[in-house]
Amino acid sequence: MKKRLVGAAAVLGVLVTAGGPPAQASSPAPEPARQALPLGPSDLTETRTTTTLQPGVTLTRIVRGDADPSLHWTVEVSIPGGDTSPDPDAPPTALKDRASADELAAKLRRDGFPARVEQVTTERTADYAGGTLGWRVRIGTFTSQAAATAERTRLRAAGHTGSAVFTGWDGAATDRGPWHIDVLTIDPRRFHGGLKASYGPDLENRETTTALSNAAGATAAVNAGFFVLDPKAGAPGDPAGLGVYDGRLLSEPVGTRPSLVLHDNGRRTEIARYTWRGRVTAHGTSLALNGVNRVPGLIRNCGGSDGDLPTSLPLHDVTCTNANELVAFTPEFGSRTPSGEGVEAVLDAHDRVVEVRSPRGGPLPSGGGSVQATGARAAELTALARPGGRLSVTTTLLDDRGHRVTPSPGTDIVNAGPELVRDGRPHVTPATDGMVHPGDPSWYYGWVHKRNPRTLAGVDAAGRTVLVTADGRSTEALGLSIPESARIAEALGLRDAVNLDGGGSTTMVADGAMINDPSDAAGERPVGDAVLITPSRH
Repeated sequence: MKKRLVGAAAVLGVLVTAGGPPAQASSPAPEPARQALPLGPSDLTETRTTTTLQPGVTLTRIVRGDADPSLHWTVEVSIPGGDTSPDPDAPPTALKDRASADELAAKLRRDGFPARVEQVTTERTADYAGGTLGWRVRIGTFTSQAAATAERTRLRAAGHTGSAVFTGWDGAATDRGPWHIDVLTIDPRRFHGGLKASYGPDLENRETTTALSNAAGATAAVNAGFFVLDPKAGAPGDPAGLGVYDGRLLSEPVGTRPSLVLHDNGRRTEIARYTWRGRVTAHGTSLALNGVNRVPGLIRNCGGSDGDLPTSLPLHDVTCTNANELVAFTPEFGSRTPSGEGVEAVLDAHDRVVEVRSPRGGPLPSGGGSVQATGARAAELTALARPGGRLSVTTTLLDDRGHRVTPSPGTDIVNAGPELVRDGRPHVTPATDGMVHPGDPSWYYGWVHKRNPRTLAGVDAAGRTVLVTADGRSTEALGLSIPESARIAEALGLRDAVNLDGGGSTTMVADGAMINDPSDAAGERPVGDAVLITPSRH
């Protein structure tokens, strides 16, 4: 584990408690009262170490619980659609109906594997009824990952598929840990630095949180919003949702999903839901935009326009498609726009059309942008864009009441979801935000129900911005489910909170170095953007 304190920081206190609310570390600026984390039984030991990184910024490391001898490794078998399945042709998944699970377990036992069937139930949230997700099939109880992996190899040789999993990731309330959680708190009463989001040199490429932090000379940082990872889903690094940087809208929202709103002075941080509209206008005629700074036809996390397939509603980790799109590009996108069939109007820094090219894609003039059209929209753009004429591109952000929002320079907004806490109480919104996949309970099981690394953000009643990372996918750090994340945010005193990108993206940097343990085997994952805390300006 890379759990270490920041060398240059001042240690304010180390607290070890067993049960009940922990005492607070003594410090010049008292933190808000926070209760013991609601993870595992109440008698678990919880250690908190708080350091000051710069005036108004503290880092609190929380370790709760210890190795739980009741937890073990097992093999979770992928369940195909069998003779008794409602859909025999459905691909193998972790969860299925009871009859399909029983059928597979019986076959495994005949093949010499001690299979068991387990019901999986999930808790209710603000917009999802919960209840039984399905049934899973597991084999064996092993003391090590190596032993479980050996059994998985034997399973595959018999014609089945599965994975080695640790039962501590299932989310049982009786688990005794351990959990490793880091908390950055920015107190605007003493904070004179900067709080901002950064996507790096250009929007479309990925950089690690450490690289983004060090490039800005930041005191601390966490990874931020969801982004395109697979080139088949768009341009890697492109935000998969709303992205506003220094007041400029550079990526459109996913439906009405929540976002984290930051201001460079560290004040008035909020969780908000926005929509948008965009227009391309010339000589009295205008066309509606479908997107900003993304590959036309590919809508990561969906939630775009009418005509998108399979849905125009948010659907997380799914790339919707639309053959007929109009997408604007700004200078921030990258060195070249995406290439492919269609038409592109290339604009100089004064919005004059310098070229209409087909196929689309290529370099942009210095300070210039473009508009790309595909399918039926190509003829619309061709009729509108006249070389030498002006082509105006406008985008408008709208709040949840439909009112226009004009972010000022120094305002950054990063995409997020689901919502976790509203008005001081858990308010988890996976259905609204596209984390409930119709007909695919296995996705919800893996992403929402099970414990994973998480990155959370929010604001408390005193206006403090709080950024949280929880390590996971390890026997040394179990991670958090989404409902557990909401309870953690509430226990940390947050009035409003949201989930940021997590899993292998979860990273916290302080004093120039990564201080958590990302779960990817390759180490720290390059991401789309990061939230940065920069040093005091005076």
